[in-house]
Amino acid sequence: MKQIPNIFTLLNLVAGVIAIIFALQTDAVFLSQNENLITSFNIPEKLTWASVCILIAAGIDFLDGFVARLLNATSELGKQLDSLSDVVSFGVAPSVIMYQLLRMSYATQPDGLYISIVYLLPAVLIACAGAYRLGRFNIATDQQYSFRGVPIPAAGLFVASLPLILHFSNNSALNQFIIDKWVLYGVVLVLSYLMISNLRMIALKFSGKAGKEGKWLIALAVIAIVSAVFLQWLAIPVVFIFYVIFSILNSKSNHQ
Repeated sequence: MKQIPNIFTLLNLVAGVIAIIFALQTDAVFLSQNENLITSFNIPEKLTWASVCILIAAGIDFLDGFVARLLNATSELGKQLDSLSDVVSFGVAPSVIMYQLLRMSYATQPDGLYISIVYLLPAVLIACAGAYRLGRFNIATDQQYSFRGVPIPAAGLFVASLPLILHFSNNSALNQFIIDKWVLYGVVLVLSYLMISNLRMIALKFSGKAGKEGKWLIALAVIAIVSAVFLQWLAIPVVFIFYVIFSILNSKSNHQ
């Protein structure tokens, strides 16, 4: 029974590895081309499936903790396995997705098909920041009811939402905004900073000891439901932004 939560954790890892495989197999589906300039393309289906795998990993990541508490089977091994799985599913896999999005962004520019890998490497900052965030979390003793820095699953889900928005959205202006290289670089920097920052983030779990955090969680749940109905996949970055805002407001309230 004690190994059941670890099985869930390893399934999280499996989903992350499959996401990486999908992301590595993808190539842009070009709609029109003029010499060395790609004028338009569709986000390939395999990149979308990579995002879906990250969503599945997030669901499993929630379940392994729930099952561990339900069976009273928490362990130090489970904690380490969870971090190792998370760095793959929500760090490495999103970095590969971001790498591909940057490559596609540059492909729309003159000679963009031959862009140096140096311009694409900033994508790995997400994995590095996530690994640092997890390492710091593992040795911390003060993060039971709040976290220091944005949790890596939240950052990973933000990145995973981008191909889904691009694939399913019919808003060309929104799609062009998302695929802009400077927007993607900004996402990399902001997410990486938020993960390694000392910003106190609300723990995404309801608890009788959570105190004031409960009202923010309820508000966040309402926003998640409403935005999911009206914004579809765009709901993920919207909820992420509100999560950061609510955490900042909660931190200020606690220090007053």
